[in-house]
Amino acid sequence: MSRVALPDFPWDSLAEAKAKAQAHPGGIVDLSIGTPVDPVPESVRTALASVSDIPGYPTTHGIPELRAAAVAALSRRHGVEGVPEAAVLPTIGSKELVASLPRQLGFGPGDLVVIPEVAYPTYEVGVLLAGASLLRADSTIALGPQRPSMLWLNSPSNPTGRVLGVDHLRKVVDWARERGVVVVSDECYLALGWESEPVSILHPSVHGGSLDGLLAVHSLSKSANLASYRAGFVTGDPKLVAGLLEIRKHSGLIVPRPVQEAMVAALKDDEALAGQRERYARRRLVLRKALLDSGFEISHSEAGLYLWSTRGESALDTVDWLAERGILAAPGTFYGPTGGQHVRIALTATDERIDAAAERLAS
Repeated sequence: MSRVALPDFPWDSLAEAKAKAQAHPGGIVDLSIGTPVDPVPESVRTALASVSDIPGYPTTHGIPELRAAAVAALSRRHGVEGVPEAAVLPTIGSKELVASLPRQLGFGPGDLVVIPEVAYPTYEVGVLLAGASLLRADSTIALGPQRPSMLWLNSPSNPTGRVLGVDHLRKVVDWARERGVVVVSDECYLALGWESEPVSILHPSVHGGSLDGLLAVHSLSKSANLASYRAGFVTGDPKLVAGLLEIRKHSGLIVPRPVQEAMVAALKDDEALAGQRERYARRRLVLRKALLDSGFEISHSEAGLYLWSTRGESALDTVDWLAERGILAAPGTFYGPTGGQHVRIALTATDERIDAAAERLAS
């Protein structure tokens, strides 16, 4: 049996820089991975515990209350209308779905999958695991006469924080429908717009009244601090979701019942979301000013949890420069060949650690 050749896990290569940052007298400020550090909302913890004594198997499709809460949250928070509750499918976080989606959709050798030029590394892994061909492109013009089977969008982007406007999204959707291409939009940071208001691919202004050929991937890891719960969902075209449901039933890819209950609470708790946004907004202002004042340029970064930053030099040199000051960042090379002069700096650290990073940058 042949094995799929996967790239090395990127963060393993940061061991040396991490050790250097840890040696700083004030300790490390780890801004390399977007791991939530703030408390899980009380409403969510209460909901999780409330069903901890249920012994039976949970359903792959999720409880009806979860599907209804997801549809209501998409409408209330993002103006998404017309999504049937049956077209919501909970996932074990978003990463496992991203890594397996091309294959779950039936794509493999002979199929072409398009991902952004600078992208979350797991998009590439998913294509490789499916045995499909990969192309990095940020516009349909760059594809020329090629007809892909699947195309990934990511707005707001990880790592760049770039937001794709309604016109851009609509053009991609129209182009894809003319060619029978499935469009999947990673919207895990949709609730975290700062300088631009992100729009879902499932918004009526984008899809024109039809969900055909469209999927949106959502996560509660960042907006509700549920990374440890592994809580996400995919929704969109009812036929595509139904196909995924059948595959996931057979595969045992089921979100635990207590986590489903927790997701219901998180999707209903707009107050907790607003509070978390305020925390990230404050950290962003502090860190952004410190980076600019110390000579960095910040590209895009109008939404999401990262500042896509450059000193006009090799990303690895910048990682080393920051590590000498006790700050750990992720080099742009993790995200694609064109990220070679940028680093991704996360906002996911406590206020005290963000302030410490700002002070070190200023000195």
